[in-house]
Amino acid sequence: MPEPLTNVPVHLITGFLGSGKSTLIRRLIEQKPDGERWAVVINEFGRVGIDQAMFAERDDLVIKGLPGGCLCCQLAFVLQASLVNLLHRYRPDRLIIEPSGLGHSAGLLDVLRGEGFSGVLEVRDIIALLDPRRLDDPRARDHDTFLDQLAMADGVAMTMTDLSSGGQLEAARSWLDAFWPAKRWIAEAPHGELPLSLLLDSRQHTRSNGIASSAHQAARLEQAILVLDEVPFREPEPGKPLREEGASLGHATLGWRWHAGEVFDLDRVTPLLGSLPAALRVKGVLHTADGWKLYNRADGAVSLTDTSWRRDSRLELIGEAGSLPDPEVLEGKLAGCLAHR
Repeated sequence: MPEPLTNVPVHLITGFLGSGKSTLIRRLIEQKPDGERWAVVINEFGRVGIDQAMFAERDDLVIKGLPGGCLCCQLAFVLQASLVNLLHRYRPDRLIIEPSGLGHSAGLLDVLRGEGFSGVLEVRDIIALLDPRRLDDPRARDHDTFLDQLAMADGVAMTMTDLSSGGQLEAARSWLDAFWPAKRWIAEAPHGELPLSLLLDSRQHTRSNGIASSAHQAARLEQAILVLDEVPFREPEPGKPLREEGASLGHATLGWRWHAGEVFDLDRVTPLLGSLPAALRVKGVLHTADGWKLYNRADGAVSLTDTSWRRDSRLELIGEAGSLPDPEVLEGKLAGCLAHR
């Protein structure tokens, strides 16, 4: 009988929508010590689930996707059950949790420090990601979740520094220096590059859990309804994409899944996605005539990379409530981007 798991290091990597959390985690995985098995839990606000497509399957890495809301409120029960199963089945040496960009660390800490995980999990430094350019937007600076993510963090990784000006970087550092208690560390992470030592040498998170915003507290009260109404995963049929929509915390999501055999014309679909309102977060994994591609657009920056994902094509749009395009109209335009048309 295996020895009980004790004090498995847990690292929360938080950050607002589009801050580069999945990219940073992927870079950390590339530095993973030999002999360690890691488990990564990825929570997406959208219901389709795309970020897991960024990670290739391997024996020493377990990826668990939990889409469809925030782990800190709507999916708190789901997270607890998933962690019990993951720890029992895979016995990881280290656990990384990526909450949704709208997630709040306080609710997550309630779960991780709960009686069921006492002595089993040890929460280490909470790492918050900050795109310095976001501080130019008053809506971000005044957003409760954005501020709380950074306030509760032990360390801050400044991402997108290659796209930020010197003035933006200096302003971000000055802004972070004003937090109390002071951050244990602040580091630049261009292209998601962060030294693994900041993870391996991290200390136990000892700060107060904090209090989730009223919006998160209200969402947590609704979680039982959401879990009971959860629809089992279905594979899309050829010619019949499955649409998923959701709304909470002042934001809305719109997404689709297509059968793996349907192929998109890259020259048609990328201009269409590029024409969507600039404020929308857009990400997808698409089977194209040029291979399987991961599409990612955040704050105007677009990347298109290869992916090992082969299960189905997926697309997700996230934006403030009322800002998403008409689902029927966009679905028709996407159908026109299929290679057989």
